Amino acid sequence: MACLCRRDPDMEVILDSQFDFSPQVTKVVQSCFYQIRNIAKIKHFISQSDLEKVIHALVSTRLDYCNALYAGLGLKLLSRLQLVQNSAARLLTGTKKHEHITPILASLHWLPVNFRIDFKILLITFKALHGVAPTYICDMLSPYVPGRCLHSSGQSLLTVPPSRLLTRGDRAFSVRAPKLWNSLPEELRAANTVSTFKAKLKTYLYRMAFLL
Repeated sequence: MACLCRRDPDMEVILDSQFDFSPQVTKVVQSCFYQIRNIAKIKHFISQSDLEKVIHALVSTRLDYCNALYAGLGLKLLSRLQLVQNSAARLLTGTKKHEHITPILASLHWLPVNFRIDFKILLITFKALHGVAPTYICDMLSPYVPGRCLHSSGQSLLTVPPSRLLTRGDRAFSVRAPKLWNSLPEELRAANTVSTFKAKLKTYLYRMAFLL
């Protein structure tokens, strides 16, 4: 059984009873490939820069919409979303199917789908810690306070609550967000503004994604 969180078909999230987001991923993949096929028809009539803008407007936005919900998504479903991004990159650059896609994504400075998911979660976490996120999100996070004076006391770490279910429990924002946040370099956690954090975070994840 599934339900729609939004009535607008282009801005909806399908929640299934198993919370594996399989119906949601299927909808997103179908919608994105529909857009990619349409964009391919006009590719030769617009400039490269405009083509990239169209791809971001019609494809990337669909991949990124509510993608924080995809935290801990199964590898099979994640690969389907990644295939969409790969196809969009090939369309933009004219890369053939037999050519490796990783160097292409790196040259475009496109974070792979799983890193885009982590980026969104970490950005929401930063905003919550700085009081610019909804209260219900802020309430999910608690600063780490050790029982005695430790070096980690001043590192802006978060408490990772125990989870009952290894599959669903670990995917919860209250668990996933602190784990990702604590794994960041201390310098990144100490960023003062959203713009600074976003820039440094993208650079950090870019290096992680492409092993630079």
